[in-house]
Amino acid sequence: MTRRADIVIVGAGMAGASLAAEIAGQASVLLLEAEDQPGYHSTGRSAAFWSETYGGPFVQPLTSASGTFLLDRGFLSSRGALHIADGGGHSVLAAMEAEFGDRVELKRVGARTLQRLIPGLLPEWDDGLLEPSCADIDVAGLHAFYLKAARSHGVSLVTHARLLGAERGRGGWRLSTAAGDFEADVVVNAAGAWADEVTALCGIAPAGIQPYRRTIAQLRIDPPAPDDLPLVIDALGRFYFKPEAGGRLWLSPHDETPSAPADSAAEEYDIALAIHRLEQVVGWRVLRVEHSWAGLRSFAPDRLPVFGFPPERRDFFWCAGQGGFGIQTAPAAAKLCATLLTGRPPQAMVAGIDPQPYDPGRFAN
Repeated sequence: MTRRADIVIVGAGMAGASLAAEIAGQASVLLLEAEDQPGYHSTGRSAAFWSETYGGPFVQPLTSASGTFLLDRGFLSSRGALHIADGGGHSVLAAMEAEFGDRVELKRVGARTLQRLIPGLLPEWDDGLLEPSCADIDVAGLHAFYLKAARSHGVSLVTHARLLGAERGRGGWRLSTAAGDFEADVVVNAAGAWADEVTALCGIAPAGIQPYRRTIAQLRIDPPAPDDLPLVIDALGRFYFKPEAGGRLWLSPHDETPSAPADSAAEEYDIALAIHRLEQVVGWRVLRVEHSWAGLRSFAPDRLPVFGFPPERRDFFWCAGQGGFGIQTAPAAAKLCATLLTGRPPQAMVAGIDPQPYDPGRFAN
């Protein structure tokens, strides 16, 4: 027997789970996940930080609006971020200050403060921008929260349900998956790296969403990473690192390698590149690489998320293209998408956010 729902959401990572939780109870909802567990790809491989500057000024409203929700429910813990620059990056820090203005608390710091906050920092790194609001985020906890909330309000989760085909008929959508067939009035594309593939199966014009590989390595270093070390980000985008339990360090070369949608894995070159770049920043010794992984961050051509119905359609909805900021923006993004999808009045969290920059119509020819 074919199961039917008002809305089928394709993808049960953070985007799909949070949206399902927001619209549960207003319509019957099926959440389809291609893997044997939700959040296996990008959600489960996050660097796990919340930064209001990350993603740029058009993403910042979603991040900032999500902050109170995340903090009040215990998903954030204080960390702080420090954007650092050597000779080539001073102008970038100045541009960042101007770009965010009074919307994000930022404080310019000099070499003495940098040396105190990052023990062992090499002297050529003499300029910094402190972002005190940056925090660690409990990604697994947040994802589980949304899945539980969705289930408790009647959402059904089906795993091993990779989308194989989609047909639009007079009665709505008929979706063929590895777990059987489903019917729905509206399909929500929350498929992450597979977003354009889902779009093609549904016969909708693509948004040009491209997945990029991002690598992270967990290192044992000497001396051990201080527990109170901030998230350290290169102004020119060549690396970032943050402390992990037991004096370990999480390090990324800030790579963005175009990739096909896949079960991504770290490559030795990228790990070696990350360590080489770290050695140009601090006098720490890398004892060993304990663990490494990679995830896919998927961007539209303009690097902004894609939220809403395509032009002249009300049977297909985009919730994709969240790049590396999908987790930190999830609460506000889910409420914004729920408002657009259901037509309900916006909640206070999203009432002041303009959805126009995220509209799929910007890609229409």
